[in-house]
Amino acid sequence: MAIIAASLWNLEVGPWHIVFAGVALLLCIAASGHAVLYKRDSRSAIGWVGFIWLVPLVGAALYFIFGINRLRRQAVLLRQHLERYRAHEQQPECSPEELHRHLPGHTGHLNTLVRVVGGVVKRPLLPGNRIEPLVGGDEAFPAMLEALQQARQTVSFCTYIFDRDEIGLAFARALGDAARRGVEVRVLIDATGTRYSWPTILRSLRREGVRHARFLPSFALWHLITMNMRTHRKILVADGRVGFTGGMNVRVGHCLQRHPRSPVQDIHFRVRGPVVTQLQEVFADDWLFTTGESLRGDTWFPKPEAAGQVLARGVPDGPDEDFEKLRWTLLGAIAIARHSVQIVTPYFLPDPALVSALNLAAMRGVQVDIILPAKNNLPFVAWASQAMWWQVLSHGCRIWLTPPPFDHSKLMVVDDCWVLLGSANWDPRSLRLNFEFNLECYDLDLARRLQDLIEAKRKAAHLVTLQEMDARQLPARLRDGIARLLTPYL
Repeated sequence: MAIIAASLWNLEVGPWHIVFAGVALLLCIAASGHAVLYKRDSRSAIGWVGFIWLVPLVGAALYFIFGINRLRRQAVLLRQHLERYRAHEQQPECSPEELHRHLPGHTGHLNTLVRVVGGVVKRPLLPGNRIEPLVGGDEAFPAMLEALQQARQTVSFCTYIFDRDEIGLAFARALGDAARRGVEVRVLIDATGTRYSWPTILRSLRREGVRHARFLPSFALWHLITMNMRTHRKILVADGRVGFTGGMNVRVGHCLQRHPRSPVQDIHFRVRGPVVTQLQEVFADDWLFTTGESLRGDTWFPKPEAAGQVLARGVPDGPDEDFEKLRWTLLGAIAIARHSVQIVTPYFLPDPALVSALNLAAMRGVQVDIILPAKNNLPFVAWASQAMWWQVLSHGCRIWLTPPPFDHSKLMVVDDCWVLLGSANWDPRSLRLNFEFNLECYDLDLARRLQDLIEAKRKAAHLVTLQEMDARQLPARLRDGIARLLTPYL
């Protein structure tokens, strides 16, 4: 009997089985140890450790692929022999006297926010800027194309989606015309964003002779570890003096006057003044990261000239050295608010800290208005968002749902003076995974113009009540709750 048992043991448990089990055990120990040591969120660490041991080997492999942020190390390795250019070191920051003049009366407390954001982003707040809202592609695209046509030295252009439709082809031709005039043109497109239309815009750019690159090709084997991290920035700078930023991609759907098949509301901004240098710096860093080419000198960074009265500062954010800078900025702005917080976003999936900050502001008497689209282009994200609404409604925040077409705008206005605009949404993808770029602005006139736009949206919107959310059918509530479980990855 003992001989038979030994034979079965030798048959079923050979040396390779022991080696495999040993390797799996070591990988599980290494992966779970790394999660315990380096995961900032304890819930994330618990989830990964449980998954690693529940699905041995596979769980550890997935953790090493998706669970570790290696982008900072990659950036350091890529840039170790290249000097990073920081033109803002030559620019004078807004003086205390000018800040005092610009923040009179009921806005004086925002002086504290200036210090908070400065400590977070490590960039100066610059005076002398002009920020112009451009509503929809019908206003934004002609202004951007005009800037391309007038460019004489340099053009830098970064976007997430660059469709090959009538608008995308118009941009490709304008970029090609600039290159043929001798303008130094650089175009950076997210690799995922190129695939929203087929054939892609890349062939058109090549035919036009436009120098371009894709940010982190997501299906390349050597970029597998960063396939979930995309550049969501929208930056256009012509001759280092006029810039554009906001939330608008390059696609015909933003041109509502053309009655596109999938209309999308949005807002973009034309920027003039010293802060354009900070737009250019962010593009130059991304281009350096992607191609290894360093953009510097007076052609890319001319001496800045004042163009208006707005105080402005760039707020770059990403999973590298700029990790969570935007989230900290949002938390600081909400904490300092005394009168009103107005938020316009297409995707609202705040983390617990942001939810608490909004609730505390409402309980302090701050009027908190959150304006979302009634019909979302991503139903799964909308379901997850709805599962969270009760958390803010129950403490006095107000949620408004705007009618179609889908509103992709991204705005935040605090106390009638502070404005945050740019590419980021209120979701984990923007606040933790994507590379984003926003501008913080201090100006009563700009805030008033944007408040008028927000008020127009609110007048046409439906006010959501807590009773309304509680009265929904159980299947819908379960669907939303299940979707919410995937919030960290939406």
